[in-house]
Amino acid sequence: MSLQRHKRTPARHVNDAELPHRGSPNNSLAPALQFRWADAISAREWAIYRRAIVAMRESGVQFLLGGGFALATYTGRWRDTKDIDFYIHPRDRSTVRKALVKAGFSDYYRELRYDRKWIYRSVRSKVIVDAIWAMANQRAQVDELWFKRANQVMVRGEPLHVVPMEELAWCKLYIMQRDHCDWTDLLNLIYACGKRINWPHLIARLENDTPLLQAMLTLYGWLCPKSAAELPNSLWKALSMPRPKPQPDPPRFDHIKLLDSRAWFTALQPKGKKLEV
Repeated sequence: MSLQRHKRTPARHVNDAELPHRGSPNNSLAPALQFRWADAISAREWAIYRRAIVAMRESGVQFLLGGGFALATYTGRWRDTKDIDFYIHPRDRSTVRKALVKAGFSDYYRELRYDRKWIYRSVRSKVIVDAIWAMANQRAQVDELWFKRANQVMVRGEPLHVVPMEELAWCKLYIMQRDHCDWTDLLNLIYACGKRINWPHLIARLENDTPLLQAMLTLYGWLCPKSAAELPNSLWKALSMPRPKPQPDPPRFDHIKLLDSRAWFTALQPKGKKLEV
């Protein structure tokens, strides 16, 4: 399946209480965030994050916010991972490393070894700043389309571009380790933005790996049958899956309690509360 082409409108600045504008004409502006998630970042951490942002910007490279920042932009909920992720083009990794070193960040490899094939991990005052240019499994690298499709958001006065939700989901589908699984983030992303995700684009990105998406949607349909039934009919047809029949969600989403007792599912958490890591 080839990627669908969409006309892009120029990105515009938005405030912390508003989701970014989607460039595709098939997507409309999302409702206001459920709380001002950027205010949940401590002043100390934000000062270090901003130092890294300024260093990245002054280096002249393109970069995108990912990780917890991207998830919070799309869901309105903050999951404090005590770090910030920047996605960059592979060709810019050396430039970014030098820029962060110049800004007073040191290579985290000295404290804890990590795989340098896909990430440069730096640290300052125990706050981690990651520059990522590929998936950890080497399935794919960041390409120009990430930047063309990026959304823009204003975080504490800083205009920043955010990883497109489809590329965010693409990366997270592959992270299922014994001690770490990003499918929890995917459940929150689909719950918040399922109707606005460009599913054909995500399917095209996955190529032969669509069974991962089929499995995720099966899980989502078991967890949130009413919400799953509202996803586009074209999605289910593209994946050769039966469209879930509309039915009430389980009382208080009790299925989620069979998976984890921590407070990470947005549908069950009060407004203004951080999600548990």
